[in-house]
Amino acid sequence: MSIILENDLARLVLAESGCAESLVLRKTGEECLSPAESVPFFSVTQDRPFNNEIKLAHPNKRTTYPANRIRMEKTGRGARLTVGFALAPYEAVVDVTVAPRYFAFTLSDWIVPDSAYPGLAMTPPPAAEFRLIALSVPRRERFGAWLNVSWDDGAAVSVLAADPYPRIDAEPFSDRMVLTADAVRDIRLKGTATALIAAPAGEFLDAVDDLERDFGLPRGVRSRRSDAINASAYWTADCTPANVDEHIRYARVGGFRMMLLYYTCLFRERGGYALNGNYDWRDEYPEKLEDARRMLSKIHAAGITPGLHFLQTHIGLDSRYCTPDADPRLNKVRRFTLSRALSDHDTEIEVEEDPTGSVTDPRCRILQFGGELISYEAYTAERPYRFMGCVRGWRGTRVRSHPRGEVGGLLDVSEFGASSCYLDQETSLQDEIAEKIAEAYSAGFRFCYFDGSEGTNAPHEFYIPLAQYRVWQKLNPSPLYTEGAAKAHFSWHHLSGGNAFDIFPPAIFKEMIRRYPAEEAPRMREDFTRLNFGWWGFWLPFGRDDGGTQADLIEYGTGLAAAWDCPVTIQTNLSAFRRHPRMGDILEVFRRWEDVRARHLLTDEDRAALRDPEKEHILLRNAAGEYELTPYAPIPTADPRVRAYLFKRNGISVVVFWQTDGDGTLRLPLGAPIMLTREIDREALRFDVDPADGALLLPIGDRAYLSTAAEEETIRRAFAACTLV
Repeated sequence: MSIILENDLARLVLAESGCAESLVLRKTGEECLSPAESVPFFSVTQDRPFNNEIKLAHPNKRTTYPANRIRMEKTGRGARLTVGFALAPYEAVVDVTVAPRYFAFTLSDWIVPDSAYPGLAMTPPPAAEFRLIALSVPRRERFGAWLNVSWDDGAAVSVLAADPYPRIDAEPFSDRMVLTADAVRDIRLKGTATALIAAPAGEFLDAVDDLERDFGLPRGVRSRRSDAINASAYWTADCTPANVDEHIRYARVGGFRMMLLYYTCLFRERGGYALNGNYDWRDEYPEKLEDARRMLSKIHAAGITPGLHFLQTHIGLDSRYCTPDADPRLNKVRRFTLSRALSDHDTEIEVEEDPTGSVTDPRCRILQFGGELISYEAYTAERPYRFMGCVRGWRGTRVRSHPRGEVGGLLDVSEFGASSCYLDQETSLQDEIAEKIAEAYSAGFRFCYFDGSEGTNAPHEFYIPLAQYRVWQKLNPSPLYTEGAAKAHFSWHHLSGGNAFDIFPPAIFKEMIRRYPAEEAPRMREDFTRLNFGWWGFWLPFGRDDGGTQADLIEYGTGLAAAWDCPVTIQTNLSAFRRHPRMGDILEVFRRWEDVRARHLLTDEDRAALRDPEKEHILLRNAAGEYELTPYAPIPTADPRVRAYLFKRNGISVVVFWQTDGDGTLRLPLGAPIMLTREIDREALRFDVDPADGALLLPIGDRAYLSTAAEEETIRRAFAACTLV
């Protein structure tokens, strides 16, 4: 007899033999399972057979035993399923929650007969993994690989995590996807929960929101629906009580609603990330948290929301966690056992394990034994295994002797500059660091960026989101949204902003925007998520062939981002801001596009036009203060310090032009009548004409607009021959 689970949206039918028979949407009657060969809904995997008869009869290798029987009993919230397997002599108990818009499956217990493993001293069952869900669904128009959802305009089917512990994945085939959820022994077996959602496409996110609320998860759906999600950010690494007013002025001129403060705004740092983990307050904060609260109150009062940017997995090699006594909770990527006692003056270390494959980068060759860090130059690949050319007491750690048999390891040094290492996610150190971050966050921050998130132990699909979550749980109030440097499945619930790209210099800026964020944006929409189009660096134009940061770069990048409802982030530099001759133009471009984002002014037609990465657009402001989105194209100029773009408006050719590195006079051999304005439809600017040949002598500096009835080819020739005088 089939097992039927039914909620308001869908009916799931499981065969007693262990496979899913049907998954039907109740409103439309659409069958959501693939007609191809069915797969067992549940299964269990062992590293090898353990009970004697199976061990003798079958190969000793990692083996998966499919479910071959299921029986059900009703419970108050849904059902309890008892699952048996081919060959494996035990059963799994799975509790099913039938909610109005989702089904949740939790591995709650095992049933192991006394006769299963007679005489074996072990804790049964020897399960390495338990598959909570395997569902074969037809390929649809879209597949969100992060959230694990297959969907189109009609329906959505997703297998997703209900807590941080299941491994969520999908196996693609030519005509279908097999969506899976596994509980893993080395992470958690009993108690691991996952969910199945089958819904009309328009109700899918509502169902995910129900799941997040019921299971106490970060509210990823709610944050994605907030007005803050598409706001660009003003990023700073040096905002302090002494200069916060200047930062606020720039942020307001640029129309920024969010300000992201790097942890170095608050805490001492040197040499990259070398002090990370200490979180010692800078001298500008004599009253520490109270000074930070006062500074953030100023930012809030200016109508700007502050966020905190930190590296939660990094521990600086000059921090108190590394020197003078290295903390045992630092992550080791390999373990080594001393085969000979190590005196305090030995420069060779003999170990039991083969060190072949150990890191060879000279910045990362660091071993930890006890509280001592030891660098090495080389190692042997034959017994006796040795690390050679060792320097004791590396990074100022205390030199000491170590007994034979002591276990140490190869320090997990960060590949980003080698000034920090990563902490061990299986220890309490991540929670200790989270407490420090949470204290700083409590000063008035409202969103955050999880940088360095890739720096975790394997398996990364668990520890990347779990490391973020361990910090997220301590943040009060809960962030409006977060972003991060890396993502995996569970982080969908708290990384509601996706990831930010960085950092593209001016010469390749547009190309990189096309290649990376513009390519990813449509894929991220399949996960119902936006991304950040980048942390954009800021360069002065002086002495640069590429002209440094200019308004056309910002216009291109932020317009393309807005087409996908995505924000951008500008990395600020007060010294450069003060000196850049086109700072006003650059901030005005930001301001206009942030206004468009905040007021949701783009039409579907606008979005379609902007999404073509091969075309560029300018956002004009007419005399009535209204925005006009217009395609424009660059004009080659004789002087690289002059930039010019041509477009049509009301049948008239218009050129927007400026000088990248200062203010001067442009000699333009264009004899046709023109109108010169600082803004479209604004008061005309004065200019001169060279009496010798009638060439125009135009004031050039900030962006100006030249309107003329001349033919486009005439205009192009004129700018190709222009000079700065």
